Amino acid sequence: MPKPDHAPGYVPNPHYSQEDWDEVCDNPELTDAEIAELRPAAEVLPPALYAALVNKGGRPKAEVRRVPISLRVDPDVLAAFKDTGPGWQTRMHEVLAAAVKAGLPRSDAA
Repeated sequence: MPKPDHAPGYVPNPHYSQEDWDEVCDNPELTDAEIAELRPAAEVLPPALYAALVNKGGRPKAEVRRVPISLRVDPDVLAAFKDTGPGWQTRMHEVLAAAVKAGLPRSDAA
């Protein structure tokens, strides 16, 4: 997938040209020699600083990954859980886990 030219939601301003931006830019162009001297941050920063700056990439990985499923429930049941606010899926999982722990009735049809 190609990388977009601009950030999501970017709207060009017709009153400014690239030349206008180049005129006010205070970042000089890097020379080939300067580019050749560049090093990865891990090589030049103190380890503690580099570790603090590294993107951790979201929430920590769970020990046991949950399995996505499709489940049909009555609309009022779903609405009741959603009405409890953010985290309703976790609360629904907790109710199901408690039912498993309490011992679900088994079907003799198996």
